[in-house]
Amino acid sequence: MFERQVYRMPKAGSIRDLRLQTENLSPPKAGEVCVQVKAIGLNFADIFAMQGLYSATPEGPFIPGLEFSGKVIAVGEAVTEWKVGDRVMGATRFGGYVSHININHRYVIPLADEWSFEEGAGFLVQGLTAYYALTQLGNLQQDMAVLIHSAAGGVGILANRICKKYGAFTIGTVGRASKVDFLREEEAYDAVILRDKDFGVQLEQALGDRPLRLIMECIGGKVLKQGWEVMAPMGRMVVYGNASFSSHGAKPNYPRLIWKFLRRPKIDPLRLPTENKSLMGFNLIYLYEQTDMMHQLLGELQAMHLKPQHIGHVYGFDQMHEAIRVFQRGQSVGKVVVKV
Repeated sequence: MFERQVYRMPKAGSIRDLRLQTENLSPPKAGEVCVQVKAIGLNFADIFAMQGLYSATPEGPFIPGLEFSGKVIAVGEAVTEWKVGDRVMGATRFGGYVSHININHRYVIPLADEWSFEEGAGFLVQGLTAYYALTQLGNLQQDMAVLIHSAAGGVGILANRICKKYGAFTIGTVGRASKVDFLREEEAYDAVILRDKDFGVQLEQALGDRPLRLIMECIGGKVLKQGWEVMAPMGRMVVYGNASFSSHGAKPNYPRLIWKFLRRPKIDPLRLPTENKSLMGFNLIYLYEQTDMMHQLLGELQAMHLKPQHIGHVYGFDQMHEAIRVFQRGQSVGKVVVKV
């Protein structure tokens, strides 16, 4: 048993309640490895979980965090594929905001020698999200026109790179003008749109005569409705988040959330056969519970040899709250990572 540092919530509700604590960690059990965490990747699911807006959030005290990278420092019984000193990246169903973690050996994979720990902490959750949404649900095909929201974020960047491997035409959207040049210069989108009151018109102009067949939807509200209306017959919208429901404060703004909820777009299932459109959604926690499927998808994703994730912001472990603020306010480009 040894000491570790953890960021723990007493319960979901306010991010201000996230506190750095020292706790004891037992040796890894049979089938587990102990990883000394070197970097932690932030995700919107972390924010929603801490604010109590994520359905998968544990009840009572919990440690946020879904992905990390580090070095194996101890191996439990019956574990043969890992040894002390191995560099790994891992995914966990919460529990990632820590200096050390015991985790089942199947939830870590090798970190490439040429990748930094920061790059490793930015790959698994967002890479799996992008790949599963595009290929398994979206039926991504060559020459397909794909709309990718939050295009300068971790999922958006990897989604665009995956689409380019398929030869798809990509349109990326952002909410801040400062991110447009980054996308045009660094990530090779075919078109970039700043989401404003003319979003629908800009989208149709960017498409030209191409039918919009696939939307990576994570915004919600009016943007979701406009994308749905422009999407062509046989198109698929894959919903994996709702950024419009996020709050820039420590706690949810419930009056604002209720107002947005009541005004949310409503898609009538009775009209779907007539419109020939599909609306799908998924939660990455589902993949976490389907270990064999997760490994199959990871194998396919790694076989694409994508560039490592763009790491836009790196903070120290004692700067966790600052990192969270920058991330939740939409000020980040690429992945936000906390070094341990």
